[in-house]
Parts: sequence; structure tokens; C-alpha cells
Amino acid sequence: MENGNSRRKMTSIFERYLTVWVGLCIVGGILLGKVAPDLAKTLDGMSIDVNGAPVVSIPIAICLFFMMYPIMVKIDFTSVIKAGKSGKPVFLTLVLNWCIKPFTMYAISIFFLGYLLKSFIGIDATDIVKIPFGLDLPVGAHHGVGVVILQDGIRMLQIPLWRSYFAGCILLGIAPCTAMVLVWGYLSRGNDGLTLVMVAINSLTMLILYGVLGGFLLGIGKLPIPWQALLLSVAIYVALPLVAGYFSRKWVIKLKGETWFKDKFLQVLTPVTIGALLLTLILLFSFKGDVITANPLTILWIAIPLFIQTILIFALGYGAAKLLKLKYEDAAPAAMIGASNHFEVAIATSVMLFGLSSGAALATVVGVLIEVPLMLMLVSFCKRTSSWFDS
Repeated sequence: MENGNSRRKMTSIFERYLTVWVGLCIVGGILLGKVAPDLAKTLDGMSIDVNGAPVVSIPIAICLFFMMYPIMVKIDFTSVIKAGKSGKPVFLTLVLNWCIKPFTMYAISIFFLGYLLKSFIGIDATDIVKIPFGLDLPVGAHHGVGVVILQDGIRMLQIPLWRSYFAGCILLGIAPCTAMVLVWGYLSRGNDGLTLVMVAINSLTMLILYGVLGGFLLGIGKLPIPWQALLLSVAIYVALPLVAGYFSRKWVIKLKGETWFKDKFLQVLTPVTIGALLLTLILLFSFKGDVITANPLTILWIAIPLFIQTILIFALGYGAAKLLKLKYEDAAPAAMIGASNHFEVAIATSVMLFGLSSGAALATVVGVLIEVPLMLMLVSFCKRTSSWFDS
């Protein structure tokens, strides 16, 4: 194990200091909201409307496409056929991500946000979110735990604030990581080829299960079930960049060769993903600045269940890998892909379903804020415990 891989580190300044950039975006977004309060509203108002309700924010959709495309273009989907040779770790990551993680996130987040921390968030505090796509409800009508109100001439849904944060946690919990997990697996000296296979399989599985699980868990959580918007978000933020990545990858490799694709093309795209993410965060926090400054502990309340969920899923994955007698280089990425979240899709979906200014969108951003330092801690733990596994 102590070869060139032992010197692995994040070479991109964007990746290495992502938590710092996210923190600066929070400050910058809040300041922007104070200086130009109408900017984010104007940009979010540039949307595709259905029945008078905003469904897709065009500026945000553009940012989020450029967030997702560089991730998808990295994946060699032909490697999926090799998954049969790595049966145990692939089986582990599928069970962990789709049979366990969504439900533990539901239980943990509803316990902390709906009970333990509810008084700190505000028992009577409310949030205003979009009406589910396709519904034509009059003002005053009840839907789930929400009531339809009129805001700035647009019908919106008023729901308890803690449930809005809860919805963002759910969207994080059903989105297994397909981007930064490549970094976490690399840093922990894991099997890079296997990580790519698991990323490809989870990306394809997400096309089928993300909308189904999202609608189911939001429904039993007494939140509106925006089925059409969930499916539309999967199409726009997963399927579209996935298809674009697949065909452009084939085209670029055919035109310039695989070496140029990996050494030049992908290097240019790396800052594009994070740049698009940071721009989205600036817009989001320019819209949520008043909520955060009024209650600066909001981020802490949301972070608590997310932190516990990450540690729990990692422990389950790492422990199961030990019981399955996986090699360390397979065990580390299998546990990492479950512990980390696909926050790009979660942010995109929360913005589409509930709105840029929603508590759900804020909760997904908190996921970004805590993910980098927490996952780096787990990477360090993996390297220190690699002797637990057979080589």
C-alpha cells in the first residue's frame, strides 16, 4: 500500500478549500442580499411557468447543469459491465444507498428537527414554498400540512419551517454521491476503478429510484408529493447531463484521444463544477440571508442530524465491509459512497420543488458546508484503520 498512492492529495485549490469557498459564499450571499435585495428575486423570477406557478428557474437550471455535466462526463459507463467481477462491494453500496440510507435519514432528521430541536427552530415558524407542479389550488386551500397563500401575486404553500428543513434532509438522504466520492476514494487509497463502477451504477439507479423514494418519503412526512416536479428534476439534473456527458465523452475521445481527454479536457472542467455550485450558493444565500441573520444557529440545527446520519452510514458500510471480508481498497470507497451525498442533485431538486428561498434548499446547502471537513475526517480514519482489512 505504501507506494505512490500514499502521497495522494487534492491537487485542485477548489477541492482542497471547498469548505472555505462555501463559507465565503454564505457571507457574500448574505451581503449581496442586503445590498441588492431584489437581485436574487429577479433572477429566480426568470422561470418556466406552468399554470401561473414557477417550475424551473432558468438561471439556476443553467448553473446546475454546469455543476452536473463535468461529473457525468468523467464516467466511463462501459465499466458497468465489469461490476459482476466486484459483486460484494457493489451489492453493499446498493443496499446501503437505497435500502438503508433514505430511511435512517428520515428517522434521524424527523427526530431531531421535528422533536428534539423543534423549539429552537420555532414551533410556530413557517416557510413559504412552491405549490407542487400540476396542482391548481385556490388561496386558503389545505394541502398536506400546508395552506395556500398569495405572495407577490403568486400562489404559494405555507408549511412549518422545520418540515421544510426536513424535506431538504430527505433529498440529501436519497442522493448517493457520484462526484466528490471520487476524491474521497482516491484520498483514502481506495480502488479507483471500483469507485467509478459504483458511481456509474448509482447514477443509473438514481434515474429510477430518486423520484420514487423522494415522493414516498415526502408523502409519509406529510409534505406535498410533487411527483411531476420530482420526475422533471431527475430528467433535467440527472438524465440530461448524463446523456450529454456520455455522448460528448465519446465524441471528444474519438476526436482528440483518451489521454488528451483525461489530462486536458477534464482538468478544465473541474473548476467549472465547483464554480457553478458556488454561484448557485451565492444566489441562495442572498435570498436566505434574513433567516440566517435572525437565527444564526439555524445552520447548526440542520447540521446535527446530517452529521449523525453521515457517521452512522459510514459505520454501517465500513462494518459491513469488514464482515464481508472485503479488501481495504474496496471497503473504503464502498463506505465513502454511502456516507457522502450528491449535494448537487439535492440542491437542484430542492430549488425546483420548493424554491430558491425555501428552508429545504438551505438544508441541502448545509449538507455541502459540513461534507468536506467531515469526509476528510473519515478519509483519515480509513487510512489509520486499513490494517483491519486483508490486503
